[in-house]
Amino acid sequence: LRGEVLVIGGLKEKLLAAHRGGVKTVLIPEENVKDLAEIPDNIKNRLEILPVKWMDQVLELALERQPEPRKPTSDAPPIPPVADDKTSPTVVTH
Repeated sequence: LRGEVLVIGGLKEKLLAAHRGGVKTVLIPEENVKDLAEIPDNIKNRLEILPVKWMDQVLELALERQPEPRKPTSDAPPIPPVADDKTSPTVVTH
């Protein structure tokens, strides 16, 4: 995973469904811009279509406010990783 928005199939059907559903703004993968030629002009004119290449762009456009990093709480001890019962002699089964 690199955060790159990948090409999708069925763009025409997805945009028609978005229009029928009352959606006003859609984000599409940048690689799908070439597929907009298949979309009727009346649909393209009624939707704000924003091409994106990276997930950072998606989050910036889709969220009302940017997420803030969580601050660690000192109350709770850190959770140890779960051991694989096949490789760890310290796992006790009941």
